[in-house]
Amino acid sequence: MAANKLFRLGPIALTTTLTTNILNPPAASGGVNGGSSAQYILLRHVRIINKTATAATFSFWLGASAANAAGTEVIGIGTPVPPNSAIDWYGAMRIDSADFLVGGAGTATALTLTAEGEIGVSG
Repeated sequence: MAANKLFRLGPIALTTTLTTNILNPPAASGGVNGGSSAQYILLRHVRIINKTATAATFSFWLGASAANAAGTEVIGIGTPVPPNSAIDWYGAMRIDSADFLVGGAGTATALTLTAEGEIGVSG
C-alpha cells in the first residue's frame, strides 16, 4: 500500500511575474533526521479560476527555480480563462525535489490557482 499523503495547494492569486515559483517538493534534509529522503509530488488536478469580467491568460513551466525556458512548458501556455469561469487540468505529473512548477498570469491577480495531488518520499 502506498504511503503517499494527499495535499492541497492554494488558493494562490497569480501575478504577472511568469517566473514565480508555484510548487516545489521538500528536498532531503540533514541534522536530527540526517539522511532523510527527498520528497516528490504527483500533481493530479489544477484549477484556474477567473474572478473578473474579462478573459485572462495563464502559463506554467516545469524546470529550474524562477525559470521558464523554452521547451519546459507544461500547462496552459497563454491559455485564456473565460470571464467569471474556470479551467481544470487533470493528469499525473511527477515533480521531484529538483523541479519547480513556475508560472503566472497575463493579468495581475485576475486568476486564482488551486491544486490537489499526492506527496511521497523518493527513497
